[in-house]
Amino acid sequence: MSKIALVFLMVFIGCVVATFAYSGASSFVLYQFVYFLNPDYRWWAAEIPGISYSFIASILMLISLGIGYRKYATLAPWGEQTAFKWIIALLLYHYLVYFWALNPAVHYQFTFQFTKLVVIVFVAYKLVNSPKILDVSIWAYLVGATYIGYLATSVGRGAGARVEGIGMVDAPDANDTAAALVPAAVFLMYYAWMGNKKVKLLCFFCGALIANGLVLINSRGSFVGVVVSAGLFLLYMMFSRYRKEGQRAMAVVIIILGISGGLYVADDQFWDRMRTMENVEDESTSGSQRINYWLAALDISKDYPLGAGIYGFNFLSDVYLPPEYQGGEGGKSVHSLWFQGLSEVGWPGIGLFIIALVSLFGLSRKAKKWALENDENVSYFKLLALECALLGYLAAGSFINRFRAEILYWMILFLAIGINVYFLQRKKAEKAAEFKTQRDAQSKTPIPSYSKEPSR
Repeated sequence: MSKIALVFLMVFIGCVVATFAYSGASSFVLYQFVYFLNPDYRWWAAEIPGISYSFIASILMLISLGIGYRKYATLAPWGEQTAFKWIIALLLYHYLVYFWALNPAVHYQFTFQFTKLVVIVFVAYKLVNSPKILDVSIWAYLVGATYIGYLATSVGRGAGARVEGIGMVDAPDANDTAAALVPAAVFLMYYAWMGNKKVKLLCFFCGALIANGLVLINSRGSFVGVVVSAGLFLLYMMFSRYRKEGQRAMAVVIIILGISGGLYVADDQFWDRMRTMENVEDESTSGSQRINYWLAALDISKDYPLGAGIYGFNFLSDVYLPPEYQGGEGGKSVHSLWFQGLSEVGWPGIGLFIIALVSLFGLSRKAKKWALENDENVSYFKLLALECALLGYLAAGSFINRFRAEILYWMILFLAIGINVYFLQRKKAEKAAEFKTQRDAQSKTPIPSYSKEPSR
């Protein structure tokens, strides 16, 4: 048995045991682990039992939630997150679109997969209910991203100067795989800043493999996503009014190490592909032809304002695209999660998605304000890192079809959990402490005594 297969089985069994012996959140960590390793499609799959590991992890999550529901309901109520209500509305609208989708069978298939993803997100929100468990979940994601970087390094580029065939179940395309690695950059920066020497060393090791994987995959959209997320986080580290001692110097060190490491792993093929974004006149190489796809999506939205169903753009691409962009088996993709949502579930669907994001970022802003008011700068920058990770994926997804991507909803989940454990829980604890103080003060107040009148 290969080492990877042996490690997979050991971790799988270990997480199953930990789910019942330690914490139900171990089942979500197991789900993350299975997602990235994707055992059914790896070369070592023949060396392990042929069972549905993802299904087992999902069932474990549901069992864990059922066993400890009373505790989880207190620590992480769904109703406190307004964004979840809009996500549920988006899911229900997917089922409504089924009645006029151009291809009902395809629409139902992907809607069912989206349903499973939403269930996983809601259950995980209950299970991951403390800062420590949130860190474990983020590190599970980072380890998975590191494994993808390791695979890219091991396989190397193919004939198309890119790495193909190393992705996850819902991200088989190279661009989809690269986008899944984008949030790792800002997480590694945060932990390298806040962690001890061992954590810094681990961040350097993971960052090297992930960066090399991104370079080998050669995705321009993911490059933009990393620049957006990491750049925004570094700007806050450098110029925020709420800096702690040595923060700006650490930001400079991260910038120097990041640029040095990037220049070291980036080869000529990577820079040649990145430079194609400058040559907008050559649409085939720069990717600027996607603007024509986005304009076609707007035209589709005029005729199908309520949505054309999942893969609706692909079915209609030969009708709405100019002749020079037509062709290809299965039609053309719109290459943007925003316009994908618009063409598939119409203005109501993309509107619900945007409202969910606005609601989430709005509550996150309140959480950061509360953290600063209580001198919790570490919590403030943790929430900021979670925001930047989500923004980075949204930036990368603006150039690929990732409207229902696992990692997108993981980033929404992580930010929602961060808001809960760093703001909602602590605010409730603060109110409970104030109430207890007031009650104790009232109980200690002496009761005035009244002397009896002398009897006559």
